[in-house]
Amino acid sequence: MNLIPIEIDSIRIGYPLPCDLVGKDGVLLAKKSFVIRSKEDLIMFNSRNEGLFIDGLDAEALHKAYIDQLQTMMRNDKSIGEIADSKLMVDKAVKRTVEANDRVDWRDLQVQANYVLRDPQNESFLDRLEHVHQILVKESQRNPNGALFALIQLSATETEMYSATHSMLVSVMCGLAAREVLNWPEPVDMILRKAALTMNVSMTELQDRLTAQKRPADAFQQAQIDGHAQKSVEILQSVGITDATWLDAVAAHHAEAPGSLRSKTPAQRLARLIQRADMFAARLSPRLTRPPVSPAMAMQACYFDENKQVDEAGAALIKAVGIYQPGAFVKLASEEVAVVVRRGANTSTPRVAVVLNRNGMPTAEHAVRDTGHKDYRVVASVPHSEVKVHITMDRMLPLTQTAPTDRLW
Repeated sequence: MNLIPIEIDSIRIGYPLPCDLVGKDGVLLAKKSFVIRSKEDLIMFNSRNEGLFIDGLDAEALHKAYIDQLQTMMRNDKSIGEIADSKLMVDKAVKRTVEANDRVDWRDLQVQANYVLRDPQNESFLDRLEHVHQILVKESQRNPNGALFALIQLSATETEMYSATHSMLVSVMCGLAAREVLNWPEPVDMILRKAALTMNVSMTELQDRLTAQKRPADAFQQAQIDGHAQKSVEILQSVGITDATWLDAVAAHHAEAPGSLRSKTPAQRLARLIQRADMFAARLSPRLTRPPVSPAMAMQACYFDENKQVDEAGAALIKAVGIYQPGAFVKLASEEVAVVVRRGANTSTPRVAVVLNRNGMPTAEHAVRDTGHKDYRVVASVPHSEVKVHITMDRMLPLTQTAPTDRLW
């Protein structure tokens, strides 16, 4: 048994334990589903047994329980202070176990990013922001297909933490375009990613509210939207951000500035790439006031600039993530519907996993197709809202790993 120590604040009083609780020597203290009724009982357990421990194999169950509780609190409109005080964030021991398994829980990262961006005045804001940023950088370099798949799926299916998910997707897309297509140096890439992640820090809560709002933004909300770029800059300055390129990119990330990237200042280049990715990602997300569009249609919108000319930044994004991005649904010449799992030999020939057979029935096994083959070529992009099948992230993410025979442009 691989024992992992946990903090007593990680145990939820009055809720069934998600796994067995043991002492330092492995002796069972409380079985899974046992309910600890008071903090005093928990303190007694802890002091009598020189700490509280779980089996390393149970770390994921404990981790999931915390994430479920955090999401419940957010759905119930609990304040950031209440969430912070509850100390339900995953404890360090569990985090180390998850990271050791080389797996990222994207829903957990979604919760963490939401927690960070909703509370920029928190004294640990910069540390927490850096933590989220580093995970995104690591995953987009280790498995860019998986990062795109997870974030595009979450963006298209979930609205409760829209703003954080949106910012993470824009950050990853911009980073891939900067590194793989534009060949920008790493320091520029890092500032770009952080600017994208923090572009909406002044209106995270408002963005989330607007996705569930049945009416268009009112005058007060529209004023907040119109002023959010400068307000985000002011917040970043107040917490100690002094990098002029970062701040100027955030300030200009909604500017309509067509033209070659070479003709722009460094900050303007970053802002233009963010603006194009922001436009793409916003069109993916469902809102009560408008339906989402297919990823292919969203990408087409960012490909052409305000003058109906090919946009250099938009073209770089398409080359980086593909016309059909991981996480998007497509219809094949075989009449099957599939979800894109990996970028392919060029922007229009991704690898896909079949989710509906030619009769429209969900598939038990997800056969992987090479759309570069004429029998499986993509014939149409399919909006997420039209695919009535549940995508299990844990089953799909292994398929996003690049195979030895895959060729990326």
